[in-house]
Amino acid sequence: MIPLFKAYPALNSIPYCSLGVFPTPVTRAEKLSLSLNRDGLFIKRDDLSGTLYGGNKLRKLEFILADASQKGSKRLITSGAAGSNHALATALYGKEAGFKVVLMLMEQPFNPKIADNLLADFGSGAEMFLDNTYEEHLNSMQRVIELYKNIDDCDPYIIPPGGSSIYGAVGYVNAAFELRDQIDNGLLPEPSVIYLPLGTMGTVAGLLLGLKAAGLKTRLNAVSVVPSFIANREKFTRLFNDTNEFLRINDPAFPVCSFSDDDLIINNRHFGEGYGIITREAILSIDILSRTEGITLDGVYTGKAFSAFLADIEKTGSSDEVLLYWNTKSSVPLPQESLNLDFRQLPEQFHYYFTTKTQ
Repeated sequence: MIPLFKAYPALNSIPYCSLGVFPTPVTRAEKLSLSLNRDGLFIKRDDLSGTLYGGNKLRKLEFILADASQKGSKRLITSGAAGSNHALATALYGKEAGFKVVLMLMEQPFNPKIADNLLADFGSGAEMFLDNTYEEHLNSMQRVIELYKNIDDCDPYIIPPGGSSIYGAVGYVNAAFELRDQIDNGLLPEPSVIYLPLGTMGTVAGLLLGLKAAGLKTRLNAVSVVPSFIANREKFTRLFNDTNEFLRINDPAFPVCSFSDDDLIINNRHFGEGYGIITREAILSIDILSRTEGITLDGVYTGKAFSAFLADIEKTGSSDEVLLYWNTKSSVPLPQESLNLDFRQLPEQFHYYFTTKTQ
């Protein structure tokens, strides 16, 4: 039984399917600590969460796909940027769970890793669309939803970007209880602060709610990787409260939770020039973690969050605070058969990501 259901057994009425390899390890960053002359540094390895694909999306999909199955859906439709990790995770695990998958993607600034994700999307058998603007995306979504509603004779299951629905957030409520178990088992002290990226907010909202419900005092430093109209405190609070209410409906024993400004820092200092634009600090941070701990980050999400982690260590110097970096990027290799595909088999609008060489 998963940690959340152990703590609140009545919640096992919530649809859930096991997809990942949990608990994910939590490791002391010994070589990083040595290089920075700073003890008390740990890494939560959600990059190792699955066998097909890892990262933070899998925790969300364990609840989302179960809900889709319970509702009798045949097809999943989700959206994201061209190189979306969420879209890829949905394509891979959706297929494994027996769903047809449609990916509604939007243009983003070029980086070389996008091409690999697109090939893996295509190799999974997912249907792929690309729009230039958000307005075009909304029109395309409506058209595709109506199309497949008629074809399948049932409503497709719509997954919001990043899997950041109530069901998705519950995956990270569970993650907080998993972390509490690891603390109780002596794998790490209770962290003072957890650092992680803030995108569509489901990961951070679920994790903070779970920390509160689990009785942990850990604060979150959520590093913005998207514009403020996508991720902001007002939207965050709504998702936090809606998820809390959903859990209490299913089990009234689940506590009413709230958070203060001290509990959550929305850190905009490492965003850079825009979504998908990789900063110099992120590049340097990626290199540091790769050289010390052998862990590979990306420049769009996790590299920016790790930049904040390193910046705060440099600013505070020697400290007794225990800091935890929560790695949300998959480290599982993509299917080689997909990477060997000829990109010209993809719809033509995606070819740009294979013929452009620099950001």
